[in-house]
Amino acid sequence: MKSKVEKVTPVDDDHQVVTVVSSGEGKSRYRREPCPDCPWRRDAVGVFPADAFKVSAKTAYDMADSTFGCHSSGSSKSATCAGFLLKGADHNMSVRLSLIQGRLDLSKVSDGGHELFESYREMAEANGVSPDDPVLAPCRSWRE
Repeated sequence: MKSKVEKVTPVDDDHQVVTVVSSGEGKSRYRREPCPDCPWRRDAVGVFPADAFKVSAKTAYDMADSTFGCHSSGSSKSATCAGFLLKGADHNMSVRLSLIQGRLDLSKVSDGGHELFESYREMAEANGVSPDDPVLAPCRSWRE
C-alpha cells in the first residue's frame, strides 16, 4: 500500500497534523496496541495541544474518509492508530471499507491493558477542546 502526504497543518511551534492518503492494493497499515503516549490513552492527556484535536476531529465524523494516524509511525510509514480503531472508527467509511475488503483485522488490535477514552469527543475535551466547539458537534461515538 502506498502512502502520500496530502497536507501538513501546523497547530503550534512544536506540533503539526499530517494528513496522509493511502492507496493501492495490500493490507492496511495499523498499530496493534496504543503507543506509550497515544492520545486515546487516558494516561496520556496533555501530550498534544488542543488545536491538534480540532484538526483531526473530522476522522470521527459519520462517513469520514480519513483516519486518525499513529503519531509514532511517522508519515513515511504511516499507520492507523490502534486507539482510534478501538474507540473512534465505527462510523469511519475508510475503516469500514478496509474491514469489508479484508485489509484490516480488528481481532488483532488490543488496548494493551490501557484505559482508553470512549469517544473522540471525550478525548478532545480532556485535552482542552471546549465542549461547545463546533468542530466536535459532528463527531460520532461508537455508542451512537
